[in-house]
Amino acid sequence: MNDGWQCVGLDPAFRVEPESDLLPRGWYMLEVLAASETDTLPAKLYADYGHGYKELESFCLPVDSGRLSKRICYFPHRARSLRFDPCDFSARIKVDQFVLARVTRRFAIGSMARKLVNAGALETLTQARELGWKTLWTEYNALFIRRALSGYEMQLVEERARYARPEVSVRLRELEVQPLISIVVPVYNPPIELLKACLDSVLAQLYPHWQLCIADDASTNLAVGQVLEEYEKRDKRIRWVRRENNGHICAASNSALALAEGEYVALLDHDDCLVKHALLEVVSAVQANPVVDIFYSDEDFIDAEGRRFAPHYKSDWNPALLLSHNYITHLAVFRRELLERVGGFREGAGVEGAQDYDLLLRCIELTDAAKIVHIPRVLYHWRAHEGSTALGPQEKSYTSAAGKRALQDHLARQGIDAEVLDTEDDNLYRIDYPLEGEPLVSLLIPTRDALDVLRPCVESILNRSSYRNFELLILDNGSVEHDTLQWFEEITAGDPRVRVLRYDAPFNYSAINNFGASHARGEIIGLVNNDVEVITPGWIEELASLAQRPENGCIGALLYYPDDTVQHAGVVLGLGGYAAHSHRGSPRGSQGYFNRLKVRQNLSAVTGACLFVRKELYEQVGGLDESYTVAYNDVDFCLRVQEAGYLNVFTPFAELYHHESKTRGQEDTPEKVARFDQEKARLSDRWSALLERDPYYNPNLTHSREDFSLRQY
Repeated sequence: MNDGWQCVGLDPAFRVEPESDLLPRGWYMLEVLAASETDTLPAKLYADYGHGYKELESFCLPVDSGRLSKRICYFPHRARSLRFDPCDFSARIKVDQFVLARVTRRFAIGSMARKLVNAGALETLTQARELGWKTLWTEYNALFIRRALSGYEMQLVEERARYARPEVSVRLRELEVQPLISIVVPVYNPPIELLKACLDSVLAQLYPHWQLCIADDASTNLAVGQVLEEYEKRDKRIRWVRRENNGHICAASNSALALAEGEYVALLDHDDCLVKHALLEVVSAVQANPVVDIFYSDEDFIDAEGRRFAPHYKSDWNPALLLSHNYITHLAVFRRELLERVGGFREGAGVEGAQDYDLLLRCIELTDAAKIVHIPRVLYHWRAHEGSTALGPQEKSYTSAAGKRALQDHLARQGIDAEVLDTEDDNLYRIDYPLEGEPLVSLLIPTRDALDVLRPCVESILNRSSYRNFELLILDNGSVEHDTLQWFEEITAGDPRVRVLRYDAPFNYSAINNFGASHARGEIIGLVNNDVEVITPGWIEELASLAQRPENGCIGALLYYPDDTVQHAGVVLGLGGYAAHSHRGSPRGSQGYFNRLKVRQNLSAVTGACLFVRKELYEQVGGLDESYTVAYNDVDFCLRVQEAGYLNVFTPFAELYHHESKTRGQEDTPEKVARFDQEKARLSDRWSALLERDPYYNPNLTHSREDFSLRQY
């Protein structure tokens, strides 16, 4: 383009100046005509109603390059200012037209109704108008959200460039190991066009040494067999068998597996697709990790028009997350010898619909974490169409019950006395690990005065906690206020579980907690800030039962700001260059990135504002490092626990409020800034490799924000 704007950074924006000072409440038509180097710009319009620009109040408008794009906007309040973000990546753009015009409510409703009908979301204009304007608005807005590509478009541009280069041929020639990979596909009455797309995606593989093993489970549509015969004749690497009777997916998968001759077996659903470089990346991973038994990749979704969206960039091996739901799904590749050892898919066990989850759980029982490798690239397209679980668990609700059964059977085989519980979401589970005995839990609360936050904290623990066998050690670092000292006397006299221990030395969060731990009588230590308040009555049971698990180290809770947005959902390394809190600012009740706010999971670290750990383990690693006076002591501690061979766990089933840093104040003096910089440098010096690549995050996700948004290339 000869002229236009160069967008730099990850958050380019225009300030929109209205003709009048304020834009009244009401309906508007937004029209944008822009051109760029990318096919689509994930544009957004933000309105400030007096409390700043909010993501939840933005208007999404994917702008196709060179085409006029329109949408209705509704301002629920008078807007003080507007901001237009054309994209969330660096790009050169030209904006030829930008119009925001006031329209009547009748015009807006008619426009939204026509859009929904034209998009196929509703059948008739009458049906649309009968919804009521609020429902109509919700459905209309969802169209644009689904259409938005955000940063994924730029990642796909980078992907296309990477695999179009001559280097791909070089990579193929340089593969020292070239194993045969058998792709197992059970088939039953798929849409014919989707079946062909699935088979074509295998034929298009850059890596040539594959075998396609298909079992038709007695499909009633004769065209299925005709297609399979056609493809078998087309390529000798394709083999298929027709089952005489419909035996459901486990039986069909075993029939397909019986055809497999490869050293490795990949699982593919009959209406999904492999990315053309899928097997090349798998074999590259095999060459780098020849002893590995299980490989899995990232995945995305593909709609009826072939548009890719919603990439799922996964954690590396994450056992707590797998025991919460099958986060691995696709693409999964197994050493064939391992599948033979477990006996393939379990027929008649009631796990149909979660057969891949069941197979995976049985396989991990016969291997170890070092032999499970994640390939952080999208190698699989999960088809989103009517009847597919990709559209949502409600499409096949039986899968949730099947997954629960598979998980309960896994616990039984492992000799773990625990019960799998349903959650409020299908296909997401919570394992109820009973407490062993009634362990004493020592809760350590450092403080200096600040009775206005300390009292609610202590009273919430004493009055709301369902677990009673705990001691509460208030670690007083020089309180002087009369009300505080008087309250200390009252609370210790009123409840024998409360002790006040005086720590007369300059403030050092690590040293204070180490002092408290040396006086703790419990077998489990809980680090608790003086500015938290209990929400979940069973928070102690939840954290303590996980802390008792021999494989676990530090256990962290879900913390909210007082406005019911997330303050802490685990720590992600590398965010902002060092470490930051996962999903900070997300509304309470949010699913998070692919359900990460709804389930337990392993993370590299959790916050010391509410952290449980076995006392013996606390002592084993030497407690908190006292060279970290204020910041990053909890992160360093968690990483040393992880280095010692234990898994740190975040759980959303223990919820508390956190009035962050009320007593310590902000880092706003030269001395505090210098100390903070020193502690950042110390963390970086010791843990630089993990700060660069957190195994529980994903290199395709941003280090600039805490919302699991996409990294820009």
